[in-house]
Amino acid sequence: MKKMKFVFYSIAALALLAIPALAQAGAADNESTVSAYKAIGTGLGVLGFGLAAGLAGIGQGLVGSRGAEGAARNPGAAGTVQTLMIIALALIESLVLFALLIVFLKIN
Repeated sequence: MKKMKFVFYSIAALALLAIPALAQAGAADNESTVSAYKAIGTGLGVLGFGLAAGLAGIGQGLVGSRGAEGAARNPGAAGTVQTLMIIALALIESLVLFALLIVFLKIN
């Protein structure tokens, strides 16, 4: 265990000492770095939106199935259940649209 601690601290010290070696000499080209990070951020944003849309689809499916089950168990309350279900579906869909809006705003 003591050897592993020694190896860890040695690697950490070498990594910290290597940081100045990676510094750019002279005037740095910031435009290429910004465009590269912008592309990475756009890819992560699209990935996040895909995750949000997929999970919202699962949520909408659960709301629909539970609404149908509630209406089948109590047909007298079917109108109320349907109204609440439509409101819940609209709120879930609005969250997906907000996620899409954020992705579009961050791309530009």
